[in-house]
Amino acid sequence: MTLEEFSAGEQKTERMDKVGDALEEVLSKALSQRTITVGVYEAAKLLNVDPDNVVLCLLAADEDDDRDVALQIHFTLIQAFCCENDINILRVSNPGRLAKLLLLESEASAAASEGAEQPPDLHCVLVTNPHSSQWKDPALSQLICFCRESRYMDQWVPVINLPER
Repeated sequence: MTLEEFSAGEQKTERMDKVGDALEEVLSKALSQRTITVGVYEAAKLLNVDPDNVVLCLLAADEDDDRDVALQIHFTLIQAFCCENDINILRVSNPGRLAKLLLLESEASAAASEGAEQPPDLHCVLVTNPHSSQWKDPALSQLICFCRESRYMDQWVPVINLPER
């Protein structure tokens, strides 16, 4: 490995960390503004009704989910729809961290939950944009630029790793 290759790899890792931090910030704001949709079925309903307000689609799966054919078919259809409607897509490689980010906030808002309740489907998460002021959000702008640059490099669904805290 040359010094140039090492430096390029280090820069890529640093950039991915910054994008991961930006994604955490966008998710936190979306949760507080209630502009987030969680679940494959719920996401499909929203995409059918109002695709123009969706600014980001997250698809999360681990190695076990990669063998789930039905889930992969859903992902393929959602990806195709997002590409057709110019919706930015990211694939999250660590759904456990995504679950921690989304469930901690929702658990705080729903203090008394049923014990037998099934956990929500976190394989697909949509972030919507109800207000034009959100476009001025630097974290969202950074994610949109990352998605655009990835498409220029023919990586239509870039994979991102959320940093552990």
